[in-house]
Amino acid sequence: MINRWFLFLVVLTVGSGIGFWSASTFGIIAGSILAAVAWLALDSLHAGRFMAWLRQELVNESSSTETDLIPSLPGMWGLATDRVRRLLVKRDRMLRDGQSRLDEFLAAMQASPSGVVLLDAQDRIEWCNQMATQHFGLDTRRDVLQHVTNLVREPAFKAYMASNDFSHDVLIAGSTSTPGRPVKLSVHAHAYGADRKLLLSRDITAVELAEAMRRDFVANVSHEIRTPLTVLSGFIETLQTLPLKAPERERYLALMAQQSQRMQTLVNDLLTLSRLEGSPQPGGNAWVSIQGLMAQCEQEARALSALLVPHGHTIVFDTGQVSDIAGAHNELYSAMSNLVTNAVRYTPDAGVIHVSWKILEDGRARFLVKDSGPGIAPEHLPRLTERFYRVDRSRSRETGGTGLGLAIVKHVGQRHGAELQIESVLGQGSVFAMVFPAVRVRSSHTPQVLAVDVR
Repeated sequence: MINRWFLFLVVLTVGSGIGFWSASTFGIIAGSILAAVAWLALDSLHAGRFMAWLRQELVNESSSTETDLIPSLPGMWGLATDRVRRLLVKRDRMLRDGQSRLDEFLAAMQASPSGVVLLDAQDRIEWCNQMATQHFGLDTRRDVLQHVTNLVREPAFKAYMASNDFSHDVLIAGSTSTPGRPVKLSVHAHAYGADRKLLLSRDITAVELAEAMRRDFVANVSHEIRTPLTVLSGFIETLQTLPLKAPERERYLALMAQQSQRMQTLVNDLLTLSRLEGSPQPGGNAWVSIQGLMAQCEQEARALSALLVPHGHTIVFDTGQVSDIAGAHNELYSAMSNLVTNAVRYTPDAGVIHVSWKILEDGRARFLVKDSGPGIAPEHLPRLTERFYRVDRSRSRETGGTGLGLAIVKHVGQRHGAELQIESVLGQGSVFAMVFPAVRVRSSHTPQVLAVDVR
């Protein structure tokens, strides 16, 4: 500032000196005035260039670091320009850092498995992530600054937002929910800032389904065990209170043994499922003979057929190439046996059952069971592997089924990398197949066919 005043005095002195030289005493005053005007004009020019540059920088919200874009000004204006430029550079750096952190934060919220919606003080949408658009059916461009209750019209959600009690969550249907495929959302609001709210949504459809399956499972197990227990209790009470003749006593004891066997089969199947779900995956080093498994299944099928129907079934076993499969013997036998015995149970008297093992062209192997039973309606096929699901409950109980067989088959197949394929036509029978990956199969070339007519 001192230099500025000194320079101003120098200009006045020079002007007055020139005036005195030109016009004596009167020239001193005129020269001083002209020097002052020239000084002010030049200073105003510098000030104008400085302000024009500053306005441009503020409008553009970014300072230029290019030398040719920064005005070259002398004295105080040059110093002011340099200091302002540094301040703008610092401001821009802070803005970039802030924007970078904001972008990272928004990217993290976009990657969140939960839906996130930011609401202003009037419950209008300020921002939402992609998951929230799926949960609530929102559009990030169209629905910004729209009232959330105008877009999410679930009565439970409207009541929740109106109550201002956000100590708990609220359960509502998702935007894609249909009667055939319901979607459940858990929505929780959190207040923050100046009356703003953060909405978090979570898809709990799988949790609700698992809970429903758990309840159904407990109910089914209880029902399946209660029925034979009731029969046993009744027979035991009868034996204890009534004097029965030997034939009646033998009949009651046989029925009691039958119900006891039914409970034992159910418990064994439950233990099998529990073991499958809790044990490690079977390795690929233990090889099991397919011909041995087929022989066991054939023997069991023949015995069961003779027990269930008076005239038996025509049962054909085609063992194909002599081959081995890598896996757990007990699990593989349980799965194959369930498919074969199911065919025996549901195929009518004198029906035909065909069981085969075949190495496919791509190296995979297929275990197939085909029957001439009543077939299964298409609406039942997707649910056949559910625990305790039965197409015909009365028929299943008559034949001794527990409703767990196909669930066991599915789990064994998953543990061995196999695909369970089911095809059925009403009145024309059913086909159940397990297709094993090539890495679990090794074979030689000795075809064997065994036909058994159990009549």
